Amino acid sequence: MRHQAIAVIGGSGFIGSHLVSALVEFGKDVRIATRRRYNARHLTLLPIDVIETDVYDPVQLASFVENADAVINLVGTLYGRRGDPYGPEFARVHVELPTKIAAACEGKGVHRLIHFSALGAASNGPSMYLRSKGDGEKAVHASSLATTVFRPSVVFGPEDELLNKFAFLQRVFPLIPLAMPDAKFQPVFVGDVAKAIVNVLDLDAASGRTYELGGPSVYTLEQLARYCGDVIGRHARIVRLPEPLARLQAMTFEMAPGEPVISRDNLDSMSVDNVLSAPLAPELDIEPASIETIAPVYLTGASPRSRFNAFRANARR
Repeated sequence: MRHQAIAVIGGSGFIGSHLVSALVEFGKDVRIATRRRYNARHLTLLPIDVIETDVYDPVQLASFVENADAVINLVGTLYGRRGDPYGPEFARVHVELPTKIAAACEGKGVHRLIHFSALGAASNGPSMYLRSKGDGEKAVHASSLATTVFRPSVVFGPEDELLNKFAFLQRVFPLIPLAMPDAKFQPVFVGDVAKAIVNVLDLDAASGRTYELGGPSVYTLEQLARYCGDVIGRHARIVRLPEPLARLQAMTFEMAPGEPVISRDNLDSMSVDNVLSAPLAPELDIEPASIETIAPVYLTGASPRSRFNAFRANARR
């Protein structure tokens, strides 16, 4: 079945922006929901509808998905207060919102839903993040919708929060105290994530499926940090923190204003390998790009997108 009108929730974020561009390139009619239009200002040149919507309000959410052929949910959070089995932020974003989205789709006759989860998501997972992601998957699979779930490893690309953070830290600090240095990841390029979603959007056989997404190689966190130093030509001394000091560091960051650099729940998530359990499904039709072919372009500021980001930063000063 061909799905032409696509409603994207979380479309103004890192992954969403790349996906929206891919959908437009594929000829889809795209609308995105955002609490403030300003948050989607970087997408204004694309032929899409940007709709100010509180997606947590059932009435506004139902209005947003009405007449859509498919809905894509990309909303997620890495941080939240502690709780059992997870705190209120994780519950609201990862469980309550997917439940509301599924109900809105059923109420408005939208039959196709794509839901973005995370590698390792499980109701009995080691972290609040993974447990809430697992319960969110259960919520969408319990609906009557033709649902496809994507579980990516860490996603890299021009605006990512991992490789760019390591590059920044090594430009600024001579030493990096690194928690969980042996944690394993299989980073996947954001462009490949977008392509995989587009490739199965109209595929009937993808209904009810859960797809893992990862790149061609597995790295430890320390290897990723050192690689970023190699690319930018700045090598901070990396100090491997034992677990007690790592938890003390995370707890200290949690007490600081704003989002923490790392939290205790992040450490819990990294206690299990963030790698694929099987090869990529052939119907995704992607040949995943490696970090080595993509990251140097944006970590060194050589890409057009990097230069544009620098221009925007200077304009705000």
